Amino acid sequence: MKNILVPVGSSKNAKSHLQYAVDFASATGAKLYVVQVYNVYTKAGTMIKVDHIIERESKAFLEHHVAQIEHKGVEIVTKTFKGKLVNTIDLVCKAFDIDLIILEPRTNSIKDEVYLGKTSGKIIKQTNIPALIIPEGYVFKPISSILLALKSAIIKKKEALTTLKTVKDDFNSVVNLLLVKTPFYNEGDFDVTIELKNIVTSITKSENPTTYQGVLEHYKTTNPDMLCVVRRRRGFFGKLWEKNVVLKKDFHISQFPVLVLSGLK
Repeated sequence: MKNILVPVGSSKNAKSHLQYAVDFASATGAKLYVVQVYNVYTKAGTMIKVDHIIERESKAFLEHHVAQIEHKGVEIVTKTFKGKLVNTIDLVCKAFDIDLIILEPRTNSIKDEVYLGKTSGKIIKQTNIPALIIPEGYVFKPISSILLALKSAIIKKKEALTTLKTVKDDFNSVVNLLLVKTPFYNEGDFDVTIELKNIVTSITKSENPTTYQGVLEHYKTTNPDMLCVVRRRRGFFGKLWEKNVVLKKDFHISQFPVLVLSGLK
């Protein structure tokens, strides 16, 4: 893993989140791009140009946070960008050849009952870069065990498992595969490819209404340090993410990181 993007918001968890990102980058040998995206809406006839003011304040905000954490030898670059969130994140990821986005669940100081806020939810739903969601206040620790939950093991997309393989290799992790048979099951969905077999240590099969419910039923068996799921239209977060916001009461496994892959097909 070479380049990691860390969007930083105004939440009270920003410093803790940034420290996790640095610790993760230190363990994987990656470079960090710490960014903030802003947009400016002005009324017609406004005389004051505020763009440069907001850009300066945003840059100072990022540098203030970076100055408060332990760098641990990690190269950290701070950048600010003006534009619409998702489009700008996409452009930044292409420009800096980003391998992974590390997200905090709530980039703004919003209600405590919210697990995944609107900003982070949009990034997860509307971008194709692998993303790692880190619980608020979570302290970095080596990732010894990963639970990979899929409703279909069919892999058509080249390098779909690259991020998972990188994490597994960097931490020498054990990957346990959970295949969940849902009402959308198709013949061949549980045919595990050689590529996937070479990654996983064990395979468990379950039948549940959704992949999410299958995870709820089985995750305590392996007690993972990380959950890995796939970004799909009717995937793990399908029902949860009909809207961009996810409440904690709807997401009962928010105590460990969640790696969201870009898709297998």
